[in-house]
Amino acid sequence: MQDQVFGPNSNKTDQNLLKPSSEGFLFYFYVANGDFQFASPYLCARMNLFTKKRPFIISGPCGAEDEQQLETVAKAFINSGIDMIRAGVWKPRSRPGQFEGRGEPALGWLKHVKQISGLPVCTEVASKEQVELALKYELDAVWIGARTSVNPFAVQEIAEALKGTSIGILIKNPINPDIDLWSGSIERFKQFGFESVAAIHRGFSSYDPSTEYRNKPMWALPIELKRRHPELPIICDVSHISGRRDLLSKVAQRAMDLNFDGLMIESHPNPDAALSDAKQQITPEQCLQLISNLNFRSGQVPPGLQEIEEIRLVLDSLDAEIVDLLGKRMEMVRKLGAIKKEYNIPVYQLERWQEILNSRTSWGEKNQLRESFVFNLFELIHDTSIKTQLED
Repeated sequence: MQDQVFGPNSNKTDQNLLKPSSEGFLFYFYVANGDFQFASPYLCARMNLFTKKRPFIISGPCGAEDEQQLETVAKAFINSGIDMIRAGVWKPRSRPGQFEGRGEPALGWLKHVKQISGLPVCTEVASKEQVELALKYELDAVWIGARTSVNPFAVQEIAEALKGTSIGILIKNPINPDIDLWSGSIERFKQFGFESVAAIHRGFSSYDPSTEYRNKPMWALPIELKRRHPELPIICDVSHISGRRDLLSKVAQRAMDLNFDGLMIESHPNPDAALSDAKQQITPEQCLQLISNLNFRSGQVPPGLQEIEEIRLVLDSLDAEIVDLLGKRMEMVRKLGAIKKEYNIPVYQLERWQEILNSRTSWGEKNQLRESFVFNLFELIHDTSIKTQLED
């Protein structure tokens, strides 16, 4: 008799044989030589759809525009190494009047794509009604978008609508950098025992015009998420972080260097003519070339060295914030210098300098920073500020 696994992913699930817990289904039975036996928890963990290959690559257009577009993508990805095809069916846009997806008809196109390519397919859902339609058309996975994961009520509604299914679930980080909110969204699905769950890091919205990214990566946050959920696959959405084609390779390589479990890359047969997010999409052929040019880590990183890398990454993220703040401070210094010049006020004022020293060293003491370190730091900042005002 052929072995059969009984669990949330099987076609014949006997609920009396499953042992659900807060961590999911920990034990599975399988038929071997006609006898029921326990499968190991390790086997259960390996049944996560998104850990079957590493890195797990998801690609396809930002939005499903027409059936021919999706067929072209599907044919390009047959036997290519791509693991799943994506396409947005409902496109929640920031402003009305923009392309907002084709709705239910596009789900039929995705089902056809699955038949053509032999690959699983996924789309974004934001409501119970959309979940029901995705299940009706037998999609293999859905993702929860950044505008939805920010809302615990919406996440709970979707989790309850998916309860009892074996569909794969991808959870994008909220638009704002809130690790507890992201982690909480994941926990809402875990509590129902879903086995194929992964997180998507798509960066965080910012009003900073100086950043080169569409959404700031803030790499320290997905690393903290991995610390909280070590078994959770994390996939990097390089397209939404980059916002530009010329940054895709750089972001993808950084994700691989940081041991991410996979990549999501938007691809379109004619990116310049795409109805949404045209600037960040590439052709399927360019996508495959990008992947082939990446350097992948070989083997497992020793735990101690991995921890060092994670700490360094947090430091890099903090240093980037410090530099950004210094840049903003210098902008304010230039404005201050212009006002002083207009009203013929001296650039250097001793009382102000003494006020800065007293307050900053006091702040430093509360954060366990040596007085000499804070003094030297702000002396350099103040000297540079004076020179900038004199030069402008």
